Amino acid sequence: MAAPAAEGLAVTALRSVIHRVRQAAERSGRRADDVRVVAVSKTKPISLITQVYEAGHRCFGENYVQEIIQKAPELPEDIEWHYIGHLQSNKAKQLLTAVPNLAMVHGVDNQKLANYLDRAVSSIGRQPLKVLVQVNTSGEESKSGVDPSNCIELAKHVKLDCPNLEFSGLMTIGQPDYTSTPENFKTLLNCRTEVCKVLGMAESRCELSMGMSSDFELAIEMGSTNVRIGSTIFGPREYPKRQ
Repeated sequence: MAAPAAEGLAVTALRSVIHRVRQAAERSGRRADDVRVVAVSKTKPISLITQVYEAGHRCFGENYVQEIIQKAPELPEDIEWHYIGHLQSNKAKQLLTAVPNLAMVHGVDNQKLANYLDRAVSSIGRQPLKVLVQVNTSGEESKSGVDPSNCIELAKHVKLDCPNLEFSGLMTIGQPDYTSTPENFKTLLNCRTEVCKVLGMAESRCELSMGMSSDFELAIEMGSTNVRIGSTIFGPREYPKRQ
């Protein structure tokens, strides 16, 4: 009988996160409306997502194709889904076909994936898809993302060679423990400056997806426009036990 209580906790936690986002935005002289809270529901049941949805939240994120294509059709169509992290090229069409309300992909990390997404959007005839280029700001081989020195080239490819994609900004994941240091965030800010200069784009039009449960307030203070909050809202991830 513990489940309903846990589900009530998620709504309380969401309200606390929204409050903290507002405070962090105000500290940095920005409006809370300038920051999108992506509630990352990885490994969480539909019933729990529904509770957070019924509390008024509409923006959710998932990390695995299999999971989002199972959940999205079972949930209201006005949810704004974000796909976060590494996406295999051969899953691009499957993702877009199954989730017509996919709003953004955080994590285009190579030209091949950009091309696959571009073709998939074209073939199903949906609106252009917003994408963020993923930058590996911590320099770890285990992390996806382009080297900061290559982010201009990839952003340019998305903007100029992928007519069915909308280059919307940059994303990073951060350190091994998934908390970012100010240096990671500064690297992404520098990348944005360079990319916007080359593309002739106002920095205010170039989104930044940085900050997770442990570091979202710092990320907002440094300019993030998307924070990806999972465990702080939904509780610890629940991976199936290995047999």
